Amino acid sequence: MQAASPYNVYNLTGFSTGNIGGGIIPETDSRYKKVYNATDLAQALRKNSGIKVIEIMNDLDLGWNELPAAAKTSPFAAHNAPLTHPVHKKTGVSKLSIDGFDGLTIFSANGAKIKHTGITVKRSSNLIIRNLEFDELWEWDEASKGDYDKNDWDYLTIEGASSKVWIDHCTFNKAYDGIVDVKKGSSGVTISWSYFRGDNGNSGSWVRQQIEAMEASKSAYPMYNYLRSSAVGMTMEDIIAISSGQKKTHLVGATEFASDNADLEVTLHHNYYLDIQDRMPRLRGGNAHAYNIVMDASGLAAAKKRITPAMEKAITSKGYHFTVTSNGAISTEDGALLVEKSRIMDVASPIRNNQADPTDASYTGKIRALDTIYVNDGKTFRGDSDSAGSPLAPYPAPAKPFSWNRFSTLPYNYQTDDPATLVTRLLAADGAGSGKLGWAKENWLLTRY
Repeated sequence: MQAASPYNVYNLTGFSTGNIGGGIIPETDSRYKKVYNATDLAQALRKNSGIKVIEIMNDLDLGWNELPAAAKTSPFAAHNAPLTHPVHKKTGVSKLSIDGFDGLTIFSANGAKIKHTGITVKRSSNLIIRNLEFDELWEWDEASKGDYDKNDWDYLTIEGASSKVWIDHCTFNKAYDGIVDVKKGSSGVTISWSYFRGDNGNSGSWVRQQIEAMEASKSAYPMYNYLRSSAVGMTMEDIIAISSGQKKTHLVGATEFASDNADLEVTLHHNYYLDIQDRMPRLRGGNAHAYNIVMDASGLAAAKKRITPAMEKAITSKGYHFTVTSNGAISTEDGALLVEKSRIMDVASPIRNNQADPTDASYTGKIRALDTIYVNDGKTFRGDSDSAGSPLAPYPAPAKPFSWNRFSTLPYNYQTDDPATLVTRLLAADGAGSGKLGWAKENWLLTRY
């Protein structure tokens, strides 16, 4: 299959412009590593391995209990132990560190899947991750009563002042916590042509496996048992539908008012966010640019209708958290976030500028939407956030005038598509996500076409 559009639409742009990854080297080069299993990956990602290109040849199951003894060493470590998911309790979950690399490309030619691990990038630069799918990193949360504040499982965390990181043509499925977070002064991050999605709830899906296991032993899961009791009255299908959305996507800046938040830089473009509840992105300081993205929360909107006011009251009376949040792009703490030529569907709060105290301007960020289509409650708006009567006007604090931090104009060139075409374009055979481009695998080492 060949891409229907010119390959140059996939050029690297955004804040990661200039990133060269591991460079263009042949398979015969000793710095090129083909990875077939966890042991291969551990060897390639050890500090000072000298590896510049890692090609993931097949799906990898990387749970801590799935790793052979040879791989149970740095850069792998055991992650927080699973508590509820029947598969995770067998496989375990691992942590994988990419630490101290300067110049590394990790890709798959066939859209291989990586499961049961959270990856942390530390003190690295010129890193490229392309055409991979990340899966099976969520479980039901009884420990913190549905607040998802126990396991700290994220697919990717970029930290330690890492710079020049490009994540491209990847698919991210539902995760326990965030999906791709950027923190501790990391800069030069571009996330492009990627697909972020909740669970579809179908037969055999990851969420359905979890709910069916609890249904068979309700007394072992107090929160679940309460939701199913007459006090709340939810059906199993209600719980699957409400659980299926992804809670969080991108936290940019993990600590309030951290001094290195000013260095944060993230570009998001040509990404599809399907049934995501929050943080597309959530920015603390620094700069973020989101253009030609789709936020599609139509499934979440339908799921939320399953929660009656009486159910909500009964749930909160016991200190449980089980609802559907609906936030889009959020800028706080004087961060600068531009949402441009995008499409937002059924997101209740599409543009937010404060998450802590609307009366305290220090918690308020700068945020602006330009030529963006907003569809909600059967109404369609196309325009800017600062147009009169715009439903994209920042909320809940008084809007701050928009300006970039540390520069007056974006330090890169980019081309935009008409937001009216985005859904079709990003869901096309050559659109957003892994396994979409059947081109020569050498193309994954290029940054321009």
